[in-house]
Amino acid sequence: MTTLHDPGLRGFASDNYAGVHPEVLQAVAAANGGHQVSYGADAYTARLQEVLVDHFGPRVQGFGVFNGTGANVVGLQAMLPHWGAVICAESAHINTDENGAPERVAGIKLLTVPTPDGKLRPADLDRFPRVPADVHHPLPEVVSITESTELGTAYTAEEIEAVASRAHRLGLAVHMDGSRLANAAAGLGVPLRALTTDVGVDVVSLGGTKNGLMFGELVLAINPDAVTGLAYLQKLNMQLASKMRFLSAQFIALLDGDLWRRSAGRANAMAKRLRTSLEGKINSGVIDGIGFTQPTDANSIFATLPEGVADRLRQKFAFYDWNPAVREVRWVCSFDTTQDDVDDFAMAIEAELAGPA
Repeated sequence: MTTLHDPGLRGFASDNYAGVHPEVLQAVAAANGGHQVSYGADAYTARLQEVLVDHFGPRVQGFGVFNGTGANVVGLQAMLPHWGAVICAESAHINTDENGAPERVAGIKLLTVPTPDGKLRPADLDRFPRVPADVHHPLPEVVSITESTELGTAYTAEEIEAVASRAHRLGLAVHMDGSRLANAAAGLGVPLRALTTDVGVDVVSLGGTKNGLMFGELVLAINPDAVTGLAYLQKLNMQLASKMRFLSAQFIALLDGDLWRRSAGRANAMAKRLRTSLEGKINSGVIDGIGFTQPTDANSIFATLPEGVADRLRQKFAFYDWNPAVREVRWVCSFDTTQDDVDDFAMAIEAELAGPA
């Protein structure tokens, strides 16, 4: 087939823009050929379950789904009765970027908390008292945290444990939207279980696409007692792949070794390189007019730019506005972002924001 795009085109819009990691493509090719039982009863999905145990402990159960929204909807549905509600940050992906799918598809009431950095604190859970006898108000049953957050910040293991402990004392289960869990773990230098199993998280929506997979995410029931009917909901929500072996083979490539850490670490390192470069130019007076609105704990940078600068930069580098009201933008690095990509972008920003000679 003829290539229809420019393979040299680079940008900082999203880690979803990146292609597929070569090792993942090799894994898909290796899983091809011959016949395997469909709908997850194949050798690759069985092997993936063993790999998941190595990362998340002996009780974990993994369910492959097509995308992150599907993972969140299926995972949360399995954790909730029909009348249950979910406490989450106002900026959480389930509240802002899933077109209301948790509420419209799953019928889940979201109880949102405004936070300056995308992180919930233990005290935030007290905003919504759990009163089972009060049928006039939604009953909180789950708290959902995002790691790393939509604002590019990362919870430490201690912060997650504090939220989870408070949640469990209140009778709430804990869900993690881990679409960028690998980035958080790589940035903190800890294993995946240190931010999940070891600190009280019950269910994880584990991302793969943002970390070099072609498609696919996982719903991980780390605590199977916290879910009901997960396998039925996987099918009911149209998230059960018939050729599951190809989804599972990708996750084996990602997790059965250190590819997850190498890919996420590369993305994080490039984000750090970009921010460090720009901060150096600011401190030396080379550029002016740029500000940073959040810490860069993973692979995303949030910055403010003078009027018109973002549009001019986008003529060469793709990226998105985040909050147009304050001219805030988001830059995201991927597993395949190179030092040259970062340096070229930093030079383009410098050309726009160069101070007086």
